[in-house]
Formats: sequence, C-alpha cells, structure tokens
Amino acid sequence: MNIEPALKALAAALHGEGPAVELSAGPDGSPVLSFPATPGIEDAAVVVRTSGSTGAPKATVLTVDALAASSVATAFALKGEGQWLLALPVQYVAGVQVLVRSLFAGTRPWVMDMTGGFTPEAFTAAALELTDKIRFTSLVPTQLQRLLDTPSAETLAVLRRFNAILLGGGPVPAALLAAARDAGVNVVTTYGSAETCGGCVYDGFPLEDVLVRVTDDGRILLGGPTIAAGYLGAPELSAETFTDEDGVRWYRTNDLGELDADGRLTVLGRADDVVITGGVKVSAAHVQAELEKLDGVRAAFVAGVPSAEWGQALAAYVAVADSTPDGMAAFTGRRNETWGPALGALAPKTVLAAAELLMLPNGKPDRVGMTVLLDALHQGK
Repeated sequence: MNIEPALKALAAALHGEGPAVELSAGPDGSPVLSFPATPGIEDAAVVVRTSGSTGAPKATVLTVDALAASSVATAFALKGEGQWLLALPVQYVAGVQVLVRSLFAGTRPWVMDMTGGFTPEAFTAAALELTDKIRFTSLVPTQLQRLLDTPSAETLAVLRRFNAILLGGGPVPAALLAAARDAGVNVVTTYGSAETCGGCVYDGFPLEDVLVRVTDDGRILLGGPTIAAGYLGAPELSAETFTDEDGVRWYRTNDLGELDADGRLTVLGRADDVVITGGVKVSAAHVQAELEKLDGVRAAFVAGVPSAEWGQALAAYVAVADSTPDGMAAFTGRRNETWGPALGALAPKTVLAAAELLMLPNGKPDRVGMTVLLDALHQGK
C-alpha cells in the first residue's frame, strides 16, 4: 500500500503549507486524497468523517493546533514516541491519527496489507516489519479478539512487543481486557471521537490538558485544546455541539458517564440508548453488559424496537462462541430455561444469534444495521 502521497499531503497541511486533507480508502485500502474547502476555519489540517454508527457521518474539521496537542498528550501518556503500525481504515480518526502522530514524531509508520481485510496473519506480518524499539498500534475490540483467538505463538509474540496497544472505538468487554493482560499484552483503553482528535481519555483518565465534566443529567462533556473546530458546512449543528467557555472549547458528547473521587471516567452508555418498555426506563448498555456476562456470549448489542404491546421492546443481536446452526439455536433455546429468568424483566423479547456483530469498516458496531434486522425480526413474530 502506497501511503507516500498521504504522508506528503498531511505534512504540508500540518506545516501550514498546504490545504486541509481528507483521506478515504481505495479498493485495496490505499489512501485516496481529497482537499475539501474549509471556509471560515483557520489552520484547518484534516477533515475526518464521524463513524456514522448512529446515522449520517459528519465532516469534522481538525486544526493544526488540535492535532499537535493530541500528539503531544499521547506521547506524554505513552511515555515516548515510536513507530506506529496502521491496522485501521485510514479514513477514520484513529487511522489518520497513526499517520499524524508518526509525522509529529518523525518516525516511519508501517501499514498493514488490508487487501483481504483484517486477519491475524496480515497483522503479524506487518508487525514483524517494525524496526523501532518503541512500538504502538491502535485497534478496535473485534480486531484484538481475533488476534488473541489465533493459536499462533508468533502473533502473541508480536502483540507483546508493542509498548502499548490503544484499544477504542467502542466498549471493551471485561473478559477481552482480562485475556489480553493475562497474555502479557499492554492494552490501553481509549475514549474519544473524531470531534476530540480521537482518544483523549486513557484507561479512564483524561490526557494532559484534556478536561472532563459530567452534567447533572449525566452527559459527558470533553474540553481542551484537542477539540475540533466544528462540522464542515453545518454551522447550526456545530453551535449545538461545541461551545467556548472562559477560553476553553467544549464538546458535548452523546454519551452518559460518571466520575469517581479520583477523577476516573466511566462511560455508562449513550444518552439515546434508554429504552422505555412498558413504561419502565431501561439502559440498553446495561442489558448488553449483562448479556456479555453469560457463558458462550462473545459480544452483544441491544436496542429498542417498536412494539404494539410494550411501546418499545428490548431486542438483542448476540455474537455467540458456538456459531454453528445448532449452537446458535441452542443459545436462543436456553432463553426460557436459564438466561431469560436470570435477567428477569431485562431479558430481550427478541434475540438474533450470529457468529459476529455487524461491523462498520472502522470496526465499530453497525448499530443502525443491527437495529433494522432486529426490528424486522421482532415485527415478523
């Protein structure tokens, strides 16, 4: 994969010598360059689309200063700069940040061959090409799960050689985190978005100069120098989402959370994931977490779907370990005897068992796609 044009264009933008850059992926995963106009925004360097996991993607404008602040804070948190392996689609913030951090650090990134998608074999081959003693990469939970599931001793060895593996893009199952750390893999969980130049909270604590607040209604606010300039061509949405207060720029997330006495942030779920079923408010994220505690469940997604009886009904898309037809049938068949009674009123009315969750190209769960399938399944009962 040829990333030279992308690196050259990004370097020019970061030095103020070229226009803002937007990257997309070609058929073989190679970066495709475009240069969108960013009227009214000074020092715009990168335009990156949000994941679109809950609707239409938004074009987020990141400035030179925001990206520089993010890179410096990341290096401080990771205790050094090093060589990065790109294993994520380059059009999303976590992918483009691998290239940006490399440019700020003056190191040469290595790009995994993603022609056949993400595979443990391709990741291992790419990791073996790294030459710097200090090594980093960014992954999403599904990728790390596949790497840990492979029986290859070589794959486990290269995972252990990374000084840190940033893991973000969605909730990290506790079992996956425990398995990685038991295997001697240094995983750092991250929380953030395109609007914050990617991950800005590591293992629950904000990066240097990043501020975190939780409003009275539980909404997470992120502030500081890493916050985006706004959305391209959407001034009203930008005004609703970003504010400036006493010299600090704030981003109003769509997530709910809480801060403990030590300042550690726990993300509780999305503000829009509350399902009112039979007049009772239920957190879809809580039900998801309960499902993921069950034996044989690899991951779960829970949503509310329209119901004539309940107003909304809980529905779950569940990735099960035994993904054979008999295994998936056995899981759903145990609803009435085991896990249904264990969850009580939280037990989903409709369950779709599958080998894996539906995922977007950036590795995030396709919430819209799974909700559509669950709705169709529920209405068809």
